[in-house]
Amino acid sequence: MVGQCTINVVSAYEPHMGLDEEVKRCFWEGLDEIIHQVPPNEKLFIGGDFNGHIGSNAGVYDEVHGGFGFGERNEGGTSLLDFAKSFGLVVANSCFSKREGHLVTFQNAVAKTQIDYLLLRRRDRGLCKDCKVIPGEILVTRHRLLVMDVGIMVKRRKMSGRGRPRIRWRALTKDKAQELEGRLSVMGAWRSSGDANSMWSTTANCIREAAREVLGVSTGVSGRHKGE
Repeated sequence: MVGQCTINVVSAYEPHMGLDEEVKRCFWEGLDEIIHQVPPNEKLFIGGDFNGHIGSNAGVYDEVHGGFGFGERNEGGTSLLDFAKSFGLVVANSCFSKREGHLVTFQNAVAKTQIDYLLLRRRDRGLCKDCKVIPGEILVTRHRLLVMDVGIMVKRRKMSGRGRPRIRWRALTKDKAQELEGRLSVMGAWRSSGDANSMWSTTANCIREAAREVLGVSTGVSGRHKGE
């Protein structure tokens, strides 16, 4: 939860290319089931190693592909784009024009590719301020760190027009102080017993009660006096 906004984050890992088609089918069916369970009014962010290339150009997938990918599209990338299209998602790291170093998510001695992706709902595209790879940050198995900057507005509760009654400590004069001291003496404020916490509570309550009677109270929206 961020303020009144519910955020769902899903981490995914698609089976490697070359594995049995049944394994891949189970992966996509499982991911579909998870996404279906997320209420449409809640925020959704998906991050994962999808082992596919969405390609540098959007082509017929301009609803979900921002036009700034890397490399050539393959079957795995097409599956990801079809998935994004069916759920109204957009691939965040295809939405910003970046140099190659900020697009490549995996690199070894023989190849460099883009196989890790971050997705969010298309209607929430405006929340994503940036998405890129951090060059030089090598993670496990030579993957690079992919980050996304998201801005979510948190609505503050409106303050009530009237505050609770506050003791008018500014009205405390020498004469009022003597009157207040007399009231506290009659109330036995200094004769409380028990442990330290109960004694403090009793004394503080006596001071507040006597001060309200002697100094009066006022209402407003400003912060209360430290000693109130």
